[in-house]
Amino acid sequence: MSDTNSQDKHYDIVIVGAGLVGQAIAAAILMQQNKQASRQSLSLALVDPAQVSQPPLSSRLNDYDLRVSALTAQTQQLLSDVGAWQHIPAAALSPYTEMTVWDAEGTGSVNFAAADLHVDNLGHIVENRQTLWALQQVLNDSEVDFIHQPVRYLDNRDAQGNTPIVLENGDTLQAQLVIGADGALSRVRQWAGLPTREWDYEHHAIVASVECEHSVKATAWQRFRQQGPLAFLPLANNEHFASIVWSTTEAEANELLALDDAAFNIALEQAFEGRLGKIISSSKRVAFPLRQRHAKDYWCEGVVLAGDAAHTIHPLAGQGVNLGFKDAAVLAEELVRGFNKGLDLGSVAVLGRYQRRRQADNLITMATMQGFKELFGAEAPMLRLLRNEGMRWFDKLLPVKQHVMQQAMGLK
Repeated sequence: MSDTNSQDKHYDIVIVGAGLVGQAIAAAILMQQNKQASRQSLSLALVDPAQVSQPPLSSRLNDYDLRVSALTAQTQQLLSDVGAWQHIPAAALSPYTEMTVWDAEGTGSVNFAAADLHVDNLGHIVENRQTLWALQQVLNDSEVDFIHQPVRYLDNRDAQGNTPIVLENGDTLQAQLVIGADGALSRVRQWAGLPTREWDYEHHAIVASVECEHSVKATAWQRFRQQGPLAFLPLANNEHFASIVWSTTEAEANELLALDDAAFNIALEQAFEGRLGKIISSSKRVAFPLRQRHAKDYWCEGVVLAGDAAHTIHPLAGQGVNLGFKDAAVLAEELVRGFNKGLDLGSVAVLGRYQRRRQADNLITMATMQGFKELFGAEAPMLRLLRNEGMRWFDKLLPVKQHVMQQAMGLK
């Protein structure tokens, strides 16, 4: 990857947004070109004002990035295939071998174990900044251009099939295809006029790093409260450290943010039923509103969306970033296939296939997350009873649990 003077340059593809999904798309395109034995290479540019520096290996509680992801086996395979996984230090990986889920309003619980699938782990908890740095190391050794400028706007596609991208410094890029990987509030999506269906979950998510009295035991923990799920995810380098994602009502979130550290730690310990003993200390806390969005179409002529720009879901199962990586893998495959056939990269012949391959999977996952939210938020006593009986029944059916785990990990 090279920083470049962007003035009036032409590219086959310009990716707006150099976060996890944007960089994964670029890396996957390079991998697919090699895999499909392309005779020519696509010219690529990533446009993002942010610059990434090498992250430290976290060891103290306040050092950890508040943004962590539970990366599935399928995501690990993609990152390995593009050459990025090898750049994530072993000390930054926190594999988890079990997942324990229980109902706060009863006695129902489910335990998932890697041993039941005869695999080493169910996934890895990794700070986002470590994954991002690893992807950038792949691109550093490529011909991909990195342009550190905000985008002012996209212009209409011209007669030659190019979309002009006007930057804040006045330069203009020309691209046969613009990929919007610029997050949930995607400006590319807005400029392209791609409408969304969206609704408010009426939840806020509080994230923080915490130190627990007892070992987190390489386990992803999740307690389903009526107000929303509370998750503890094991962090690397210290078995007593966890990343929490506490989803709750806006009112409770505001109350929790207003507490001092000692009071917050007590509230967190009580909300988690003391499963990991006392909460000894906690880092700074950040909350953000949760809203589901799904673009009705992922593309229009000359523009396509991926990751959070196309869809955002509730974080209760940690599937958001994994869906984005799936988008990246499929989009790269379709773009290189289309390029090798001489197709217009911004046309239905290429982008329609990408949408068909990804939209159904994303919608099913979103509907499942919505169903979980409504099921565990229900107040009716009979429904709570059936929910707990169902969890106990499910926990005893190993073949069914194995199938669900394989689906979640991308092994099926």
